[in-house]
Amino acid sequence: QVQLVESGGGLVQAGGSLRLSCAASGSIFSMNAMGWYRQAPGKQREFVARISTGGSTYYVASVKGRFTISRDNAKNTVYLQMSSLKPEDTAVYYCAAIVQHGSIWYPSSYWGQGTQVTVSS
Repeated sequence: QVQLVESGGGLVQAGGSLRLSCAASGSIFSMNAMGWYRQAPGKQREFVARISTGGSTYYVASVKGRFTISRDNAKNTVYLQMSSLKPEDTAVYYCAAIVQHGSIWYPSSYWGQGTQVTVSS
């Protein structure tokens, strides 16, 4: 059974930092790229960052230079280091296994339960 469990969310002031973790069980981690998505109140879920099995990364423009995604294959864990946080980063953050077909990347059906990040101004 595949499980993705996020942790590390919380309340932080603008300009602060948080590190999110997503621990994966099962074979999904070693076989897939992993990614982070977020959903703010009243908005659609959006892509934040992804990391391939080989360590290549990609970020949405709004977080580039502030967020860093990484993975520890020995621990089956993917991280999202968030710095210089802004109030507009407030959202529920989800990790997901990502499927790649050629140049097309999309989230699989495997998602975590989400962790709340709140950035106060």
